[in-house]
Amino acid sequence: MDCKQIALCATVLMAACAAQPPNTASAVPADLQPADAPKVLTILAAKGVQIYECRARKDQPGATEWAFVGPEAELFDGQGRRVGKHYAGPTWEADDGSKLAGSVKAKADAPNEDSIPWLLLATRSVGAEGAFSKATYVQRVNTLGGQAPSASVCGMATVGRVERVGYTADYRLLGR
Repeated sequence: MDCKQIALCATVLMAACAAQPPNTASAVPADLQPADAPKVLTILAAKGVQIYECRARKDQPGATEWAFVGPEAELFDGQGRRVGKHYAGPTWEADDGSKLAGSVKAKADAPNEDSIPWLLLATRSVGAEGAFSKATYVQRVNTLGGQAPSASVCGMATVGRVERVGYTADYRLLGR
């Protein structure tokens, strides 16, 4: 293969990965199930980054830590079509203008220890009526990647450094 063929193969592979449908077969831990048992409205596959900043610790002079800034991801439906985005807040925004704001209610370790935790978030509609507006909870499951960088790359000389760590997840929107 020449360089052009390799570049084309890499581009096709990256596009296929970005449009992977959500994984619907995973079991969600009981701790992440809302008590009022709403139904699954939709499952969205997310592909993006978790953003971290190296900061000085307030409680320990001279020490540093990676602080979570927020997510930045595209959301895809079961057919692999982009239908929205996910960003700091946390917020999920559909292309139709409907939008959810969430707050964490429960957390569970991901089965893969190198991945961000699974979450249950209570949500409220903060946008137009549309695809996301009926959701009252979001479950983040099937995470892969997204953990903060190694502590060794965050020090006093690198305070302010921002790292964007790739991740994927499924977001299950629940409601009535």
